[in-house]
Amino acid sequence: MYEEAPSAAVPGAVLWRAAARTGAVVLPDGCMDLLWADGRLLVAGPDTGPHPAGEVPGGAFAGIRLAPGTAPALIGVPAHALRDRRVELADLWPAGAVRRASGLVEGYVDGYGDARAGLEALARTRAAATGAPDPLVAEVAARLRAGEAVAAIARAVGLGERQLHRRSLDAFGYGPRTLGRILRLRRALALARAGLPFAEVACVVGYADQAHLSREVRALAGTTLRAYVAGADGANSETPPPSGSSTTA
Repeated sequence: MYEEAPSAAVPGAVLWRAAARTGAVVLPDGCMDLLWADGRLLVAGPDTGPHPAGEVPGGAFAGIRLAPGTAPALIGVPAHALRDRRVELADLWPAGAVRRASGLVEGYVDGYGDARAGLEALARTRAAATGAPDPLVAEVAARLRAGEAVAAIARAVGLGERQLHRRSLDAFGYGPRTLGRILRLRRALALARAGLPFAEVACVVGYADQAHLSREVRALAGTTLRAYVAGADGANSETPPPSGSSTTA
């Protein structure tokens, strides 16, 4: 069982819930998630490669997937510190703050039976306290999603490439080139799953050729494009496929 829907209260975020699924694989998508798993709050950091969904134990999960670059301000931790990690919120926040956050989510679970609404309320509350997200981060992500070169992006936002790299590590968990590769891969996977021939996928998304596409799928997703399309994969952010493919790619 898997469900997702755009958040009405947190721009760019997606609410989801899922039952545990043996053998599912989490693919990188450039996002970070707040998770509710069997009464615990966790943070799923940005991934650089495939992760087994079962590394977070639990029978049922709810989450809010936060758009690339928006989670660090809400959580108070730079993204690179959480790269390729699943961390209990209790390891990041003071005990009192965790109790209040857990109580907020539990109130929605007890009252409505849906932890997603509680996670959305938690993210909305944190966003109100931390202020508006950095517009530079959103611009960088949008330009990378559009396939712009890193040097051109740095010039457009008024930073040197080294400065852009440092800002990207804090916001996204990795440098802009890595985020660009991940966002391009997500778009390629979505097009391939929609039925576009692989050679056309490579051309449309901007790979040099189909062999280049295949290497990137293997490097970032740990599988082949044919296996992915056939369903022998997981999706992203602790959820079964096809979570997030249309939202974050």
